[in-house]
Amino acid sequence: MANIAKKVSWSGRGEDRGERTPLLNGAEDGKYNRKLSGGGMFHIGRLSTVDLEEEITPEEEIVRSRLKEIPHNEKLLSLKFESLDYDNSENQLFLEEERRMSHMGFRCLEIRRWVICGLIGFFTGLIACVIDIAVEVLAGYKYFLVKQNIEKFTEHGGLSISLILWAVLNSAFVMVGAIAVAFIEPIAGGSGIPQIKCYLNGVKIPRVVRLKTLVVKVFGVICSVAGGLAVGKEGPMIHSGAVVAAGVSQGRSTSLKKDFKMFEYFRRDTEKRDFVSAGAAAGVSAAFGAPVGGVLFSLEEGASFWNQMLTWRIFFASMVSSFTLNFFLSIYNKKPGELSSPGLINFGRFDSDTVKYTLFEIPLFIIIGALGGLLGALFNLLNNWLTIFRIRYVHRPCLQVMEAMLVAAVTATVSFAMIYFSNDCQPLGQDHSEEYPLQLFCADGEYNAMATTFFNTPERSVRSLFHNPPGTYNPVTLGVFTLAYFLLAVWTYGLAVSAGVFIPSLLIGAAWGRLFGILLSVIAPNQSMWADPGKYALMGAAAQLGGIVRMTLSLTVILVEATGNVTYGFPIMLVLMTAKIVGDYFVEGLYDLHIKLQSVPFLHWEAPATSHWLTAREVMSSAVTCFNRVEKVGTIVDVLSNTSTNHNGFPVVTHTTGHDEPGKICGLILRSQLIVLLKHKVFVERASSRLIQRKLQLKDFRDAYPRFPPIQSIHVSQDERECMMDLTEFMNPTPYTVPQETSLPRVFKLFRALGLRHLVVVDNENRVMGLVTRKDLARYHMGKDGLEELHLAQM
Repeated sequence: MANIAKKVSWSGRGEDRGERTPLLNGAEDGKYNRKLSGGGMFHIGRLSTVDLEEEITPEEEIVRSRLKEIPHNEKLLSLKFESLDYDNSENQLFLEEERRMSHMGFRCLEIRRWVICGLIGFFTGLIACVIDIAVEVLAGYKYFLVKQNIEKFTEHGGLSISLILWAVLNSAFVMVGAIAVAFIEPIAGGSGIPQIKCYLNGVKIPRVVRLKTLVVKVFGVICSVAGGLAVGKEGPMIHSGAVVAAGVSQGRSTSLKKDFKMFEYFRRDTEKRDFVSAGAAAGVSAAFGAPVGGVLFSLEEGASFWNQMLTWRIFFASMVSSFTLNFFLSIYNKKPGELSSPGLINFGRFDSDTVKYTLFEIPLFIIIGALGGLLGALFNLLNNWLTIFRIRYVHRPCLQVMEAMLVAAVTATVSFAMIYFSNDCQPLGQDHSEEYPLQLFCADGEYNAMATTFFNTPERSVRSLFHNPPGTYNPVTLGVFTLAYFLLAVWTYGLAVSAGVFIPSLLIGAAWGRLFGILLSVIAPNQSMWADPGKYALMGAAAQLGGIVRMTLSLTVILVEATGNVTYGFPIMLVLMTAKIVGDYFVEGLYDLHIKLQSVPFLHWEAPATSHWLTAREVMSSAVTCFNRVEKVGTIVDVLSNTSTNHNGFPVVTHTTGHDEPGKICGLILRSQLIVLLKHKVFVERASSRLIQRKLQLKDFRDAYPRFPPIQSIHVSQDERECMMDLTEFMNPTPYTVPQETSLPRVFKLFRALGLRHLVVVDNENRVMGLVTRKDLARYHMGKDGLEELHLAQM
């Protein structure tokens, strides 16, 4: 491809800016321009966007065709992502609807919110049950078949056939899942947590909460886990819960074109965002059996906006999700009424008699946390480099499927080789937790301990590392397994398959954590405090996962709920905080890195630390298109049809007499609103026309949400183009505005805290000077050399 990244130049930022800084190099001084058209629409300044289609010579084309590379630049911010409309438009239609609604009407709306949260929890738990049963059945058949084959050829020779069988089965499962992701719905790849974080942050990620995404996600994660990849099904459960919430809360499916005429009031971004938060929490609860952890996860990692009532509704959805999963699993296991399994992950309960630690172990827990932070940073760096390589070279669907199959085959080969060459034989006791103990070359009554970690689902391997008695694992076995699985997990995350990183991280940490405990007992054999290596396996698992994803409070509660004992709450928190501090010193968390690699305009909690000297005048986009309160229909159609700007928010101004003078703001109207008005022909009657203005209600706007029709699909005749459109009733008459001299941190705090999409910049006479959007704020960040500016590009 011939995509070349060019620099963005900004104009129309005003003349009186003082000394030019290197940060804003390329910005040109210029006066505000006003270009009248038809009914008085005008533009302020211009924005030259990045042109990715640069003319190249035939020689360059030959070189590029050989490389087959898509250029990737981390200093770019994509223009393809739009913001969600979290701020309610308090126009006349909105106010009239609220006046008509009685107190009982508001109570009924609140009851419906609780009903929707209950439905979200129910369907999320049901999906988790389907995933769990499907994975157990498919993986069970696979391991049983391979185990029989290995036992057969161990006696008669020809174990290479067992290796080929294992690799073929893994590759077949993964191939089917990868084809579904790569060719049908690419957004269903990975865990989905970075995309959900972006959505809850206010970024509209295309197709992230659609029904097709959910189907491919569920099908793909079943195939990838059954295919033996170093993945987990917990991250995809969070994404699945979010998709369920987005669908249930709207009372219809736009993909199936089926409207159930339910919950129509909630068809707007503000309400939908809250329900998606509940869906993400319900996914965590179903995965770990941790309702409280789900709420905290949604708060810590997802939602950018929160309130007290939302907390209780999300907790209710999480409880329903966990209960639903337990109920149906108990029926499947033919133990109705016995709700013992906490979630998709059953870590098992730590014995209350052995759950204890001493003050002398606190420094050891800190050391474990530091090791987790270091290994997590290394994991993230390696995966970041690998992901950049994939973006540049492995971008075709067929190549993505082939890579996934290669990783599946290599995983099976490495597993088989390590089991084959391992001589770690352990006695097979009555209380063993191995589902498929493999004897191989061990004596009768013994099993291969290396097979316990590889020849099993990752969840069962974690549980055996937590609870198997001392002496179960050889230190060499744990060390070799940690190294091999670490590299496999780095290679696997980011493939075109539905997969999570939670369980692989826990498994890696549990392995080296148990090794840490064994080494302590070797160093000081007479100390009884080292008696339980499972304790250090738990701390290592927490440290490794915390070092990769940088979660603290929510992960502490998740692990406490999943293990069923609060005694280890303090050391787990200590380990996670240490891992986060150490890891953040080297590199960002895994999810943040992948968000950055996708060039998403993600807004963090705070503005860059050294940005107070920047003002709204310098960061605003001054290519603002404004409309008069009563505007010509032809002018509106021309503006919306202009693909070079593609604005989504338009300040409404009072008519001005001067050609070069900006108008005073009196409102703000969105592209989606104008589309609906044009679709319904809401034109003002003129003397030369017989058109009659139609009365609209908010229901007309909600029916068009969220897939508003494109302007090209709306036919406007030549006579209609001469009509006028009165925007007074539909615009937001009280949009948020800031003076030109407002500092960037204050603009950032206002924009993020209120979930805005547009923030109008005005002068001291309330005239429109510019517009601040998400991309204007997200392009400033702290780099190695201080405050840096990202460039905007059509990617």
